[in-house]
Parts: sequence; C-alpha cells; structure tokens
Amino acid sequence: MRIDVLSIFPSYFDGLTLSLLGKAQATGLLDLKVRDLREWTSDRHRTVDDTPYGGGAGMVMKPEPWGLALDELAATSSDEPPTIIFPSPAGEVFTQKTARQLSTRQHLIFGCGRYEGIDERVFEYAAALGEVRLVSLGDYVLNGGEVATMAMIEAIGRLIPGVVGNPESLVEESHEDGLLEYPSYTKPSVWRERAVPDVLLSGNHAVIASWRHEQQLERTRRRRPDLLPDEEPTER
Repeated sequence: MRIDVLSIFPSYFDGLTLSLLGKAQATGLLDLKVRDLREWTSDRHRTVDDTPYGGGAGMVMKPEPWGLALDELAATSSDEPPTIIFPSPAGEVFTQKTARQLSTRQHLIFGCGRYEGIDERVFEYAAALGEVRLVSLGDYVLNGGEVATMAMIEAIGRLIPGVVGNPESLVEESHEDGLLEYPSYTKPSVWRERAVPDVLLSGNHAVIASWRHEQQLERTRRRRPDLLPDEEPTER
C-alpha cells in the first residue's frame, strides 16, 4: 500500500517510523511519505492560509497549494485513482469497518487541515481526482488533522497482510465482530491477591471460547450498549 500525507507540520509523523508500521515500511509492505504542503506555495513567505470570505474568526487554508499538491500526487497513482481522506469533525465517523475498507485501497492521500479548515472548493476539486472521504475520529475538535491522520494510518496499516505477525490476533480484537474485546490475562496466575479466572486455566478450549464471548457481551452491554443489536444471542 502507498500512503501520502500532506501537512504543514510533517514532523508530527516521525512516530510512524517506529514499531510495526516502521517494520512494514522497511520491508516494503507500506510506502509512506509525508510531504510539507508549503512545497507547493510560490511566495517567499510560503503562505498556505488567508482570511475567510464573509468575515469571521481565524484563517482558511488556500486552495492553490492543495490543488497543486493533489495534482502531483494523484498523477502518480498507478492502477486505480487514489482515495483522498480529509480528517474533519464534519465527516463520517471512522470505525473499524472504515479501516478495513481503506486497507484494501492501493493509494491513500491524507490531507491535514489547519486553522478554520480548508477552502471548500478543494474537496470538490479532489473528487475529480479520486474518491474523497471526510472522516472524523469522533464528536470533538482537534487543532488540526495530524493526530487523526496518525490514528487512522495505524488502524489501517496494521490490517495490511503481513504487518501484524499473527493474523489471528486481528480477528479477536474489539469491534472486529461488533463487540468489545474480552479481558486478557498473563502470568503470574495470582497478582496482588487477584487471581486469573479459573476457566482460563482449565485447558477446555470450547468452554474458554464460550466464556470469552460472554465477557464480550457483558463488557459491550456495560460500556457500549449502542453497539448491540436489539436481540443478541448469548450462546455461540
């Protein structure tokens, strides 16, 4: 997979060279490049923003640098047009399903907005270059799109085949089957007078699987009841 990121703060993304995503880049599973949007400015101040038409507080990101940057990056897509993602509190909510959809794309471009946002015409123009998705991490506002982009890249990147060593671990995680993940334990069996549940020490894999599913249901009912359908079976 190829991922290009456009930001006026490219150093935000230094952490993506670490851990599993860093290994994925080293082995060629992931081609990740972060570009400074100011590369596509033409004035000596490298200006990327201006005052909003109609008045109001703050500044708006200018369309010219975005158009030039997207033209250049989209032109290098190979077999299919890119998917262009703009983190935005006005976008669709990012979920595990979204991550799985995007993990199948060949080329993702993330556009990190700042200030009061990006000139609306940029989104309209980008739609002529590829699929455009405005995506939100949740119902809150960040200072810019960098943090949200990092979260999405990690969620997407770990779903690329070969990035996570044991693919079975991806299947048993929270949200993969619509439920939260069951609790996990490791050695020692008793820690500070707290014991691991006996069922996990039983060696009976069928009973353990049933217990884990019940724990998923109970945890989801307690923490995220909105994820449960109206009628959820209690047996596997």
